Amino acid sequence: MKHKRYEISYSEEHLRFLKKRRLHVGVVWSLRVGILLLLIGFWELSTAVGWADAFLVSSPSRIVKTIAGLYQDGTLFYHIGTTLWETAAGFAISVVLGYGIALLLWWSETVRSVLEPYIVVLNALPKIALGPLIIIWFGTGSKAILFMTVIVGLIVAIMHMLTAFVSTDKNKLLLLRSMGANKWQILSKLVVPSSLASFISMLKVNVGMAWIGSIMGEYIVSRAGLGYLIVYGGQVFKLDLLMAATVILCFFAALMYFLVAMLEKLLVKNTEN
Repeated sequence: MKHKRYEISYSEEHLRFLKKRRLHVGVVWSLRVGILLLLIGFWELSTAVGWADAFLVSSPSRIVKTIAGLYQDGTLFYHIGTTLWETAAGFAISVVLGYGIALLLWWSETVRSVLEPYIVVLNALPKIALGPLIIIWFGTGSKAILFMTVIVGLIVAIMHMLTAFVSTDKNKLLLLRSMGANKWQILSKLVVPSSLASFISMLKVNVGMAWIGSIMGEYIVSRAGLGYLIVYGGQVFKLDLLMAATVILCFFAALMYFLVAMLEKLLVKNTEN
């Protein structure tokens, strides 16, 4: 049995639109890369000709040499892996736990009314102030850093998703209730699907919060990780090491954000289909 092939034909206007859109994307990426290269080039040039003190601001070439040195002595991937594990685990725990708590608060208005003031207070509390307590509770290992990462992102996840849940279209809620839908059906058919955009937004925000939490934890107590390298580099005035760790941190934070953006495109595509 032969299957018929259907060819999709586009109008000239649509083809021009697609070409213009591809051109726009190309221009945007070219400008992004160009600005980055321009900044790196100016940074290197300014230290080479003496406009800036390389000891204070380092330079791209010195950063590359420092990263190469870390690779040669076998500690580069150890420090990267330590921070990545702490960040990824804290991110996953805070997202899952925050989403679940937000669902519980949406489900029970009484529980929400009781706990909401406490959540607001915890969100306003500077997490760094809990550092001494975290050390006493969890010691000076990865558990303390993981806990710091979780508490930094958890409250943000709860408040973000709770706001999305309670902001569900009231007319649609009324329509489903008039049709006899129970609370579980309302949650699964309306509240969760309509909060997809807010969920993606929460993931993007929590990427940054997870890195803040893990680096903050490594500032307080750590024996390894990118935060440890930053603190150690500052203490002994090895600013090349400090800047190298910061550059690596920026790279992996951007990579993690890019993965969330890819997830967003995948979810949107599946929703449209």
